[in-house]
Amino acid sequence: MTDVGALYRVFLSCPGGVVTDSRRPVPGAMFVALKGESFDGNLFAGKALEGGCSYAVVDDPGVIPSDDSARYLLVDDGLDALRLLAREHRRKLGTRLIGVTGTNGKTTTKELLRAVLSRHFRVLATEGNLNNDIGVPLTLLRLRPEHEVGIVEMGASHPGDIRRLVEVAEPDFGIITNVGEAHLQGFGSIEGVARTKGELYDFLRLRKGSQIFLNADDSRLCMMAAGLDAVAYGTSGNVRIWGESMESASSDPCFSFAWRDCNCPDALYKVHTCLVGAYNLPNVLAACAVGIRFGVSPEDICAGIESYVPIQGRSRLVKTERNRVVADAYNANPTSMEAALCNFARMEAPHKMAVLGDMKELGEASGRDHRRILELAFGLGLDRLIVVGPEFASALSAGDIPVENYPDAAAVGELFRKTRPEGFLILLKGSHSMTLESLLPLL
Repeated sequence: MTDVGALYRVFLSCPGGVVTDSRRPVPGAMFVALKGESFDGNLFAGKALEGGCSYAVVDDPGVIPSDDSARYLLVDDGLDALRLLAREHRRKLGTRLIGVTGTNGKTTTKELLRAVLSRHFRVLATEGNLNNDIGVPLTLLRLRPEHEVGIVEMGASHPGDIRRLVEVAEPDFGIITNVGEAHLQGFGSIEGVARTKGELYDFLRLRKGSQIFLNADDSRLCMMAAGLDAVAYGTSGNVRIWGESMESASSDPCFSFAWRDCNCPDALYKVHTCLVGAYNLPNVLAACAVGIRFGVSPEDICAGIESYVPIQGRSRLVKTERNRVVADAYNANPTSMEAALCNFARMEAPHKMAVLGDMKELGEASGRDHRRILELAFGLGLDRLIVVGPEFASALSAGDIPVENYPDAAAVGELFRKTRPEGFLILLKGSHSMTLESLLPLL
């Protein structure tokens, strides 16, 4: 059985933290060997030590050399050891932690929370999309005594995924942004999605002093949150944070909103964001709710949200020499695809083009959902509609919707190199594996 106490004492002696990739060793780090379907980190432990790591955690005694065994730590299972080590570190520091999950918007919400809370606190947040069994422990192991708040994003594609992550992170606060159709191949149904996302609520019900931030406009989340201490936000009803979208100038696709703390109803705050799409309203209201709960002033909440620039591929407006591009190609599912298309329809431009890539991991619902999105997109009356990938191609074979269909992003790239589109407002939306972001330099 893995001796977590001994492992933690060694971790504290490693100024380089923890790494799991032998190709990127950090001087003074602890290397933890992990196994995957096509790799075995145990085989590269020696390389990590040669690269500067101080210790290697392995679960295969056969890789430990007799002449250098003191720098190897043998455990039962590398991933379990990483999880136990991260939980021990989290418990020792006692940092206030916010867990963020949901079908759509969790990364944007996490970054908005970081932008708001960083106005008053030293904050550690998940970097990139390190939101899985490996990424969450690595995030927790980056916590330092000076951090006052931690924001941990949690992703899921199968039942039980969130339960495993909350058992490691042990959050004090939680946000489920929404429950939608995604990873249905793993979850089986939207009810399966809800049960798995709800594992965050299940944990917080048992955690003394816990609190959630609740989108009160989402009836499913309200039912799931029964009995929890909640700070509610939304556009109507009995909420702490109220907000609504505001009209922007027709030439400005970025969305604005107004909000108030209903405990101080006389003050109304107006914010112009760098986000494209009013579907981001719940995300910014969540940031307002968290900011108020943590004592950030309304003025600093507004400044934090206004300062946030979306990261690559997420609801970001890119102005090129020839076009304006709504780059939202980091991920896609039926819920987010519909929201993106409906928002795109409201944006004013003389010429519009949508390039839509396949939505992955939808299982038996894939054909139906791709067909529905096709019909929605065609009904918008765009100047050009391009779909990319075999799932959209199969949906096209079920009817006669006149769209341009290409097998992959490379084929669309060849088209754009020849035709050089100009004067368009363009939506790029698809699953990350479709690599639609590679088209940006050609637009």
